[in-house]
Amino acid sequence: MGSSNHRLVYSDEIGSTCPKCGQRLQKCRCSNSTTKQAPKDGIVRIQRETKGRKGKGVTLISGIPLAGDELKSLAKTLKQKCGTGGTIKNGVIEIQGDHRDLLLELLKDKGWQVKKAGG
Repeated sequence: MGSSNHRLVYSDEIGSTCPKCGQRLQKCRCSNSTTKQAPKDGIVRIQRETKGRKGKGVTLISGIPLAGDELKSLAKTLKQKCGTGGTIKNGVIEIQGDHRDLLLELLKDKGWQVKKAGG
């Protein structure tokens, strides 16, 4: 039964696996080549997205020149100012709801060049 069309369904020992190649995320090569990076041109971009969220909109903030704890601290401040929840995924801050205008002003006050992206 040496079928190459099988994959592991569940295991505690392996951890997270890539949905494309079935390898562990640490050894996955396909995610490194297809990962979209935000442009590093010094412009912070704000956009609204509903894709994959059952019609619920979130505001995405990308291109922020911070990392680690500084990015977490900024995200926490922005969430408090908007009065909503949110998260950080792959260096992109996601704020629940459409708060583009408020976030645009808050980020301009921090001294960054900010643009609305998308439609």
